Amino acid sequence: MSNRSPCSNRGAELLSLLLLVSLLIGCAEQPDAVLRVGLSSAPATLDPRHATDAAAARLCRLLYASPVDFDAAFRPQPALMTWEMHAPEHYVFRLRGEAFFHDGTPIRAEDVAATYRSVLDPAQASPFRGALAHIISLEATSPKTLEVRLSRPDPLFPGLLTLGVLPARELEQARRTSAYTGSGGFRLAAEFNPQHVQLVRQVDGQRVDFLVVPNETTRALKVSRGELDLVQGGMSPELTAWLSRQPGITVRRVKGTVYTYLGFNLHSGPTRDLRVRQAIAHAIDRDALVRHAFKAQARLADGVLVPEHWAGVPDPERLRHDPARSRSLLSELGYGPADPLELTYKTSNDFFRRRIATILQDQLAAVGIRLEIRSHDWGTFFGDIRRGDFQVYALSWVGLQLPDIFRQAFHSASVPPTGANRGRYASAEMDALIEQAERAPDEAARAAGYRAVQRLLGRDLPYVSLWFEDIVVVQGARVVGYDTNLNGHYDGLLETRLALDEHRAAPH
Repeated sequence: MSNRSPCSNRGAELLSLLLLVSLLIGCAEQPDAVLRVGLSSAPATLDPRHATDAAAARLCRLLYASPVDFDAAFRPQPALMTWEMHAPEHYVFRLRGEAFFHDGTPIRAEDVAATYRSVLDPAQASPFRGALAHIISLEATSPKTLEVRLSRPDPLFPGLLTLGVLPARELEQARRTSAYTGSGGFRLAAEFNPQHVQLVRQVDGQRVDFLVVPNETTRALKVSRGELDLVQGGMSPELTAWLSRQPGITVRRVKGTVYTYLGFNLHSGPTRDLRVRQAIAHAIDRDALVRHAFKAQARLADGVLVPEHWAGVPDPERLRHDPARSRSLLSELGYGPADPLELTYKTSNDFFRRRIATILQDQLAAVGIRLEIRSHDWGTFFGDIRRGDFQVYALSWVGLQLPDIFRQAFHSASVPPTGANRGRYASAEMDALIEQAERAPDEAARAAGYRAVQRLLGRDLPYVSLWFEDIVVVQGARVVGYDTNLNGHYDGLLETRLALDEHRAAPH
């Protein structure tokens, strides 16, 4: 791939704009005791039962304690509750010690039961209902004990109880547009405003404000001027490179789990043919994309789960960049320079995603595939994908922790609206492998089963795996002690402090 990619000129223009605007902006105000975090998009809700966007999910994690969490290898671990499996379809959960809501009332097993009953209530239309649909009953048999019965064995079930717990008494009222009484490390400091979410840390009263700044250039300028203290993700490599050269700014990269892939329509059109999908897969130079477009701020993905996952593939078979193989496959199908294969590619109208699309368009053109790019606002784009109205598209899975993703995305029974098998992939062999892995007697057998699932995905190519995107953290000089993890949680804010005296904005 040439160094003069479509991103080169745009990068130069962007940096010139930054320099010009930074000269025109006046001096930053003296910093106060509020830690300000920049968001690229607003959280849709602070109700954990409906929090599917990344901003909402991460903020809900700060506001509400959950029964179960995950360790570094993505194994479920106790948070509010421990558990025992009394039978393959029968779990008993117990609260660990005393835990309280922010108003001082104790958390009881009935609060946990009520939270998850409400998720299962069709009237709530919770997007998490499908994953929990095999729950037959939730019964609080004592203030600290919850018994859960399932319709089928599920050894991974504890890992599904990661939604924040809400007070049972408040769930009896009408659905709220704002937050419920929380139980996490932060509480809401003011009425919920999606554009400006104000939180207060429970242990010491440190205020943390989350401000929505949709334009990435504006976010970069604000953090460079001290108007924002912290920005995590959502910036192009050119901007993060520019920020790394600014005084008082620290830029760090953390390996991430955001999995980006190409999806195909396996129900109709040319992409039904495996040879077309193989031709596309071998035409893409993923190394060049990561090196040039991402400036190495990503790592290649050869499966849905990161290698660190207990069910990940530690030494996957790498997808080769082989344009000659692509041309040969297309020739078998009757396509060639005089008669190229024409496909439509759908993506969002995010600038960086459109840039990736143009690079893919160029790489596919080199083997005889003419790609028409159609970019849309997020709602239109995602609506088309859910309906199956596409030939090729690019999307990312965020926050993958359980291997139930394989049932959700690849089982033939998971076609929308009951699941996320958007390409309508149907394979009896895949269904059987998924079900066998779910029934496996122990973790080693389950891991082996899910690795077999991933090998079959590499053969059938309902997805072409592209990369796992790094989490890029940009922070100002006032921020001390912030860290994040593979999932990009904001948990580090529980320990972060502001160095107010050491780093004051210097007047100009």
